[in-house]
Amino acid sequence: MIEASVGAGGRSRPRTALLLGLGLVLLAVLLALGTWQVQRLHWKEGLLQTIDQRTHSAPQPLAVVEREFASTGDVDYTPVTVSGTLLHSGERHFYATWEGEAGFNVYTPLALEDGRFVLINRGFVPYDLKDAAKRAKGQVTGEVTVTGLARNPLPAKPSMMLPDNDVAKNIFYWKDRDAMAASAGLPAGATLVPIFIDADKTPNPGGLPVGGVTIIDLPNSHLQYAMTWYGLAAALAAVLILRLRRPAKEE
Repeated sequence: MIEASVGAGGRSRPRTALLLGLGLVLLAVLLALGTWQVQRLHWKEGLLQTIDQRTHSAPQPLAVVEREFASTGDVDYTPVTVSGTLLHSGERHFYATWEGEAGFNVYTPLALEDGRFVLINRGFVPYDLKDAAKRAKGQVTGEVTVTGLARNPLPAKPSMMLPDNDVAKNIFYWKDRDAMAASAGLPAGATLVPIFIDADKTPNPGGLPVGGVTIIDLPNSHLQYAMTWYGLAAALAAVLILRLRRPAKEE
């Protein structure tokens, strides 16, 4: 009986060491995840502060915003004003929702005085009003001045979960600037300004598109995530401590 007891104890020690080793690895992972969320929290707070400062600044001429983009590659949410003529035949439709209703954000090329074009997000239209003929009053002619927020172009499809853009049906699920421009019927050799502009909520004739649809209130849940990971780490640490103390009590 004594030999059997010793053998069982000997077999339990490697198993205990293995479990403790795995527990320590998991503890390190949980702590790393918590620390990563803290870093993300600081990044998000800085981003929100930058967005707040930019959105509350005075609109800048397009040339100023372009120089900033060329220098830094980031002009997101910078107020900008631009004048030109809308090329309504080149409307591109980005699938979106607004106030719980499905529809499209209408991206229309604006012809600038220097011959270049910039894509303007004029705002939201309901799904059944995708056809511009059903909202003819909003197809303004002549020179217009648009004030809104500059938006950075996307370098690539932001998520594999998004459907591919259906260029043939003029339905875009992500803002592929080059594909939008290439399918908009722009003149051969046309030069495109490298940013988008989201128009502000100044009403359009007939009420459509509805401007001012830029989403600015970005979620910031990183503190809750960090507390969750650190809480799990604390619970695991308590379990490991109890497991380390138990053999001593048994002996």
